[in-house]
Amino acid sequence: MISRRILLATGLAVPFIARPAAAQGTATLTHALPLTSHYGAGAVVFKETVERLTNNRYRVTIQRNDNEREAIEATQIGTQEFTITSTGPVGNFVREVLVLDIPFLFRDYAHARGVLDSPIGSELLAKFTPRGLVGVVWMENGFRNLTNSRREVSKPDDVRGLKVRTMENPVHMRAFTTLGALPTPMAFSELIPALQQGTVDGQENPIPVIVSANLNQVQKFLSLTRHVYSPAVMIGNPAFWSRLNAADRASFQQAAAACAKANRDKVSADEVAGVDELRRRGMTVQTSVDTAAFQAALAPAFQAYAQQFDPALIQRIRDFSS
Repeated sequence: MISRRILLATGLAVPFIARPAAAQGTATLTHALPLTSHYGAGAVVFKETVERLTNNRYRVTIQRNDNEREAIEATQIGTQEFTITSTGPVGNFVREVLVLDIPFLFRDYAHARGVLDSPIGSELLAKFTPRGLVGVVWMENGFRNLTNSRREVSKPDDVRGLKVRTMENPVHMRAFTTLGALPTPMAFSELIPALQQGTVDGQENPIPVIVSANLNQVQKFLSLTRHVYSPAVMIGNPAFWSRLNAADRASFQQAAAACAKANRDKVSADEVAGVDELRRRGMTVQTSVDTAAFQAALAPAFQAYAQQFDPALIQRIRDFSS
């Protein structure tokens, strides 16, 4: 028998040493947008960071699921470990997060990101636990803008009568009903066929979503209404999360923070270039939007939100300053 010393000397023993650590577990992360999107940018960084920090003992698989409510349910029951989702359908599971969808609640990106990174954001993430979910980290889609196939929109009266696809989100639906539109909730996976068939006239999404989903192919008019800041959130399965030891959980949390940064950086980049890109693709862009008129028209909705949510929390968010 050849001795181990001879094998080491000749290099023949290399296959038996310095092996990579065996994989200890896998985790599936789903989201609703293309890999090139702001969700995709964050997901890739999450995968790379988890695998690097755990020395490949954990591997992350990224999959696409256009039905966000279905993905949340799958995460809740444990058929997958994580999902990145807009907050629209989250309100069906964690009602308190809907406060973030109040129109014109946030002044700008610095304000919105500051709130979500503050104790206010942490308090809202803690609300996921009693609902059988883990609120891992806040991410974002950006400020939502209105598109449609019928006409330019610059003032509230222009919205009246439009059939607008919304998320399954009662806060958004109340706002559009107040403006005289006909909100039609549906999953994102159903949106493009609905626009093609004329089931709805328009929809509202942040610029990064409009660009990455190629909505310019089925919509002519874009109005920069910036009527709602749209957060996103990474949600985890509590059974998977509880099985992680302290060190691995810290690695996943660090990876989630890196994911959120990559996501926000992509949103910022897409915001800068996205409007010009949509013009290049043939959309008519309305930049002169009467924001004050929209806010005034939504006064009845604001009164309803003050009854639906904690007025003190709404005021904390409005008054937040980093």
